[in-house]
Amino acid sequence: MAAIHIGISGWRYKPWRGDFYPEGLTQNRELQFASRAVNSIEINGSFYALQTPERYADWHADTPKDFVFSVKAPRYITHILRLRDVHKPLANFFASGVLELKDKLGPILWQFPPSFQFDAELFGAFLEQLPSDTEQAAALARQHEPRLDGRASTKAYGKRALRHAVEIRHASFTVAEFVQLLRRHNVALVVADTAGKWPYCEDLCSDFVYLRLHGDKELYASGYTPQALRRWGDRIEAWHAGKQPADAHLIDSQHSARARKSREVFCYFDNDLKVRAPYDARQLLERFGLDTSLPTTPGEPAAAGVLP
Repeated sequence: MAAIHIGISGWRYKPWRGDFYPEGLTQNRELQFASRAVNSIEINGSFYALQTPERYADWHADTPKDFVFSVKAPRYITHILRLRDVHKPLANFFASGVLELKDKLGPILWQFPPSFQFDAELFGAFLEQLPSDTEQAAALARQHEPRLDGRASTKAYGKRALRHAVEIRHASFTVAEFVQLLRRHNVALVVADTAGKWPYCEDLCSDFVYLRLHGDKELYASGYTPQALRRWGDRIEAWHAGKQPADAHLIDSQHSARARKSREVFCYFDNDLKVRAPYDARQLLERFGLDTSLPTTPGEPAAAGVLP
């Protein structure tokens, strides 16, 4: 069976200190602690600014062997350029160090703003430009702008598939044409729980499933009740088994997703404002027995020898 990855979006939040993170834990050890309390983290600093190869390499070194990161792509591409003339910015992003995550590199998340409407030609051209493996990503990275000369990462570290997920926030995307476009490119449509603010869609468009749980009552703030977590656990169980929940909320109900024995699942809690995300993630990990291999517990000091 494919793996299930459950974790948090970002890890450096001031309110988490002395709560999720034990008192006295230094900031430069927060990733070490968090990556031993959940089995995956979505990097979101990359959304706001290009990171550096050294930083990605440090993140790789600070996390356990079987850990997986997802990476949120730059808003400069999705929110500012809005997918127009993005070849060089794409090259810069992949040259910024993403490939330094090596075997711990999971999907790339492309989040679009609420004002961005579906344009089939523009969106299709964008998907055509996305690298489908690490060698293609490295080749693209070598086309970076001169300003990155001397501080770019352009090595593939072996050939591995590179996955992409798209999060939409405008109702114009809720058309079958969009779903079919994603399926042609094996790009996942993010299942985003946004307290009803933006479209909620569960169409399976890829060989993996990507969930972002922002809060079901209050965006970015409300925690999930045991009943809500049980419901999400049931859905993850179905998707992981290659199935679709009977009550799935679909854009395209006329065309079924390709049958699979199993789908890899990536689930990230983004309800961080009131320090709910890491605790909710941990409860869902417990549902699948994935907590037994994690040596740190939210809110408790790490056992001696656990952190590097």
